[in-house]
Amino acid sequence: MTTLRDAAMNSKAWPFEEARRVLKRYEKKAPEKGHVLFETGYGPSGLPHIGTFGEVQRTTMIRRAFEIISDIPTRLLCFSDDMDGMRKVPENVPDGDMLREHLQRPLTAVPDPFGEYPSFGDHNNAMLRRFLDTFGFDYEFASATEYYKAGKFDHMLMMCCERYDAIMEIMLASLREERQQTYSCFLPIHPETGRVLYVPMKNVDAREGTITFDDETGREWTLPVTGGNVKLQWKPDFGMRWAALDVDFEMYGKDHSTNTPIYDGICRVLGGRAPEHFTYELFLDENGQKISKSKGNGLTIDEWLTYAATESLGYYMYQKPKTAKRMYFDVIPKAVDEYHQQLKAYPTQDVGAQLANPVWHIHGGTPPESHMVVPFAMLLNLASVAGAKDKAGLWGFIQRYAPEASAEGNPDLDAAADYALRYFRDFVAPTRVFRAPSEVERAAMQDLAARLGEWQGGLDAEALQSLVFAVGKDHGFEPLRDWFTALYEVLLGASQGPRFGGFIALYGVEETIALIGKGLAGELG
Repeated sequence: MTTLRDAAMNSKAWPFEEARRVLKRYEKKAPEKGHVLFETGYGPSGLPHIGTFGEVQRTTMIRRAFEIISDIPTRLLCFSDDMDGMRKVPENVPDGDMLREHLQRPLTAVPDPFGEYPSFGDHNNAMLRRFLDTFGFDYEFASATEYYKAGKFDHMLMMCCERYDAIMEIMLASLREERQQTYSCFLPIHPETGRVLYVPMKNVDAREGTITFDDETGREWTLPVTGGNVKLQWKPDFGMRWAALDVDFEMYGKDHSTNTPIYDGICRVLGGRAPEHFTYELFLDENGQKISKSKGNGLTIDEWLTYAATESLGYYMYQKPKTAKRMYFDVIPKAVDEYHQQLKAYPTQDVGAQLANPVWHIHGGTPPESHMVVPFAMLLNLASVAGAKDKAGLWGFIQRYAPEASAEGNPDLDAAADYALRYFRDFVAPTRVFRAPSEVERAAMQDLAARLGEWQGGLDAEALQSLVFAVGKDHGFEPLRDWFTALYEVLLGASQGPRFGGFIALYGVEETIALIGKGLAGELG
């Protein structure tokens, strides 16, 4: 019999493939630190977006896969670069004028425009942590400000002084000539203005652990690199952190991929071993543009959770991480329904197929049972035609279709009914466009209404689908997709829709006949 570990060692699911790469680091010798460290990085320059969450979730999937194939303990560190200077004012936050006064100060030294936390960096960190906690991630949060100020990087910063030339050699090779003239891997925090300074170094004293530079006014300063007086530019900081913490795995977006040799090189210069990497494709907004925390385009975490449960987001994150994907509202219904399809398939699968099923990775090996007897897309269409203003209105139809279903016994369906009403109100209703049928379509719909009037088959969705199919065939629709498109456009005001037989079973035969009558009379638009 195939054991879980045997199946995992041979699984082609991408989290297991990545986990096996991490395990290979320690095939000869266990980690001296006593655990394998997974890390995710977060730049808290704006409100967290879904891409940030995806990084943590995907890393967690690989971590869980690793725990199946190895007995080495693991940790997940979510590291926030909150000491980074605020380079521009985000477009999606209040009180932009106030924020402008604090440009170039570390994010943890910028007041919170929302007035809820000690700083803007603390606010954005809290937004990230709130969601990670909501989803139940097992992680440790780390703040760059705290690490720098508490001296946790002091040893590495002293080593950066000692090996300054080697670090600069790596960095200068990647920069344009003009940038080379003023670049330094060290960014001093101005003792008076508190701003992060991008200035060249006049001297780096490895013995004393100090840097000397002129500020923007020409005044000379000498500061210790330790104790939070200085931070590193973000590329050297990446490699330094890997060396300081002995990171074993970190994933990042494709926009970082060209920097990988820089991160690795600096890590090695500082005596560390570069971690395993995983580069994922970027998330795009509805216009195909990269989503950005500062622009606030694409979907936020809270927006997704307004219209669907967290598990559907987990499903979307699992799918093809190396393929660019649109991250907009219209992807939600499909993600919800495909997640539940996989959930229903899981109990019937052998161990190998279960490890390849996204729900194994979403739920850490213990997926729940699905109680979604009605697909989310169908609930949307029901909301469209039923005129239901609340969940109770939808449940009246659901219980006629599935008498054994209830809000208590089907909590996922009950929650989905709420989500569907919100989604319909905000995205479907404003975009519906009903059209009049052609003569051929009108005749076919009249025929469908007549056959439904004589229907004796109850609410059998498959039998009703066959009936609708037969009407389209009898009226010469070729391809038959054109017949179903006509039904959707005339009766639902959309170009796509559910299996129409299932829709009739849910909405009701008499109700569908009445709907066809209104559509043919032009009363729906």
